Amino acid sequence: MISVIVPIYNTAAFLPDCLDSLRRQTVTDLQIILVDDGSTDDSLRIARRVAAEDPRLELYEQAHAGQSAARNLGLSHAKGEFVAFVDADDTIASDWCARHLAAIAGVDYVQSGYTRLGKAKTPLNRYQFTSPCMRLYRRDALRGLRFEEGMIYEDVIWSVDLWKRDLTCRMIRYAGYRYTVNPDSTTSRPHPEAQRTLFEVLRMRARNASRQSKAIILYTIIRLKLHYWKQ
Repeated sequence: MISVIVPIYNTAAFLPDCLDSLRRQTVTDLQIILVDDGSTDDSLRIARRVAAEDPRLELYEQAHAGQSAARNLGLSHAKGEFVAFVDADDTIASDWCARHLAAIAGVDYVQSGYTRLGKAKTPLNRYQFTSPCMRLYRRDALRGLRFEEGMIYEDVIWSVDLWKRDLTCRMIRYAGYRYTVNPDSTTSRPHPEAQRTLFEVLRMRARNASRQSKAIILYTIIRLKLHYWKQ
């Protein structure tokens, strides 16, 4: 079984499409964990309605505490052998779960690419390495790994902590994750103070990392600095 974790916060305009894409997976043995993070729009109402229609959906509610807390709550309820993360304003192709299941034999997680919606579509070999999405993990490989709460760009830190475990990974040339450009998302605009905090944490993570992990972290810092400079 795959446990798919969906953190939800004020994404009513996108949530129906997201949940529909999950329910249409060719792999049907799913635990779809919805965590509403104190939404103030219609997101919770939509989630309740869809969860009532499909027993594979489990809905949990919390006061607004951020995406990290929502993902951590989802992880605490995950029961599947495998885990995936999908953001509530994104969708996945109907064969996303099947393609990743077919590739995960012998490795800890599978990394795939994505298609960017709202702008020109990206090539199939485009990958997003600092997001927990676009991957299928063995749940045992994530044991004890949690998202930093109370900060922006926590997904970058989580990915770094994942790499430091020196897990085995398989890359597949597939872009079934459909990333939506949401102008209201937290990361759609610059956060200089949060960026400084991020780089400080990354440098601390690099100090006690293996040579391979340190190289990946330093490469990540360079790429992120270039990305934020372009903003």
